[in-house]
Amino acid sequence: MTAPSTATAAGPPGPPPEGAAPLRRGGRWIETWDPEDPVFWERTGRRTARRNLLLSVLSEHIGFSVWTLWSVLVLFMGPEYGLTPADKFLLTSVVTLVGAAARVPYTFAVAVFGGRNWTVISAGLLLIPTTAAFAVMRPGTSFGTFLLVGMLAGIGGGNFASSMTNINAFFPLREKGWALGLNAGGGNIGVPVIQLAALAVIGAGGGPRVLLAVYLPLVVAAAVLAALFMDNLAPVRNDTGAAEDAARDGHTWIMAFLYVGTFGSFIGYAFAFGQVLQTQFGRTPLDAAYLTFIGPLLGSLVRPVGGRLADRHGGARITLWNFAAMAVTTGVLVVASTERSSALFVAVFVVLFALSGLGNGSTYKMIPGIFQAKAASLGLTGEEAARYGRRLSGASMGLIGAVGALGGVGINLAFRQSFLSYGSGTGAFVAFLGFYAACITVTWAVYLRRPPVRAGVEVPPGREPRPARAEV
Repeated sequence: MTAPSTATAAGPPGPPPEGAAPLRRGGRWIETWDPEDPVFWERTGRRTARRNLLLSVLSEHIGFSVWTLWSVLVLFMGPEYGLTPADKFLLTSVVTLVGAAARVPYTFAVAVFGGRNWTVISAGLLLIPTTAAFAVMRPGTSFGTFLLVGMLAGIGGGNFASSMTNINAFFPLREKGWALGLNAGGGNIGVPVIQLAALAVIGAGGGPRVLLAVYLPLVVAAAVLAALFMDNLAPVRNDTGAAEDAARDGHTWIMAFLYVGTFGSFIGYAFAFGQVLQTQFGRTPLDAAYLTFIGPLLGSLVRPVGGRLADRHGGARITLWNFAAMAVTTGVLVVASTERSSALFVAVFVVLFALSGLGNGSTYKMIPGIFQAKAASLGLTGEEAARYGRRLSGASMGLIGAVGALGGVGINLAFRQSFLSYGSGTGAFVAFLGFYAACITVTWAVYLRRPPVRAGVEVPPGREPRPARAEV
């Protein structure tokens, strides 16, 4: 028998009775939600959360594919399109920039419309850039038109922020690393999938419009499935104060800086890899398509692994060592680029992709842990502490995701300038190496050198701080 709802007109509903099922009103709204309650989670919460996670992954996956659409379309754009390599890098930079900017409003749209409702809307919006690209993708189209249509594709980047904010509210803190990593990793796979689809189209002698025609029904399917089977969480109310509090918190911007190094690298390299292979190593579009999907695929698959490792060992520790590995790998890329060694360049670039994906998982695990630890430092306990952590971590994710995606803009602009100045990508890789060194320094100084209460991060089970120095 369903218990009476605890929701009132004065504010959000309180926690459900122990073990109670989620209560619903019209439009697939869940009135009460307390994932931190073990009884509630085991009886009904986990099943509902995982169903929403699965459909969220699907929608975000299509969003990523549409966002990175132009990283593939530029491979089709031969001399007859009249675009220089610098034009193509500028085009992909604009697409990345719009995707980064879209993440901020998309984050708060979940609280305004509901997670399920916004997933339906945001999936449907993907028809606009896909249809527009289908209309203009032919020789003779002006560069300005390509830029405008590319900007429309940027809205696909916003799906990540709303999806992560939504899923963050569904899962308990102890499973957020895995859940957020799986959600983001499944979305990230949209990058290699569209590259594989392009490979199949090119191999079959098809043109770019064939690829676009494949994605139009997929966009519709994602929207319909979300409408039928996803849920809205009524306790997730629109809270402009949370956005202001998150923006004022220094950890939001520190984590945004670190996310530039992980996700910024992933999305930037995803857009640039094929162009670098064509421009610096003379690969044909088909040759490039055979190689470009490997790195994003591995980077996507290991993202949940990064989240799981962070659940077990602490996000800061995994993030630190991951940045160290990225720096070493980038140093090898500088050598490969200088020596024009195509085989070494491709192999090491793929490793760098995988490391960026691993770091994506570990950095995003750090976010809810930071604000949960801050709740404890304020003396909050139980559901009150959990509510505080969800409120600020959800709000901060949009800002962190938006700033992190700007790293993709920087990477494409760096490659553009490096090719204009030196005729290769070597100069860009040197700049990236310096940035990863800065990320190592910040991670250690803020989240490993200081005690957890001061640093605002979680201590993983079994790794309590020593008296003189805290480990995270």
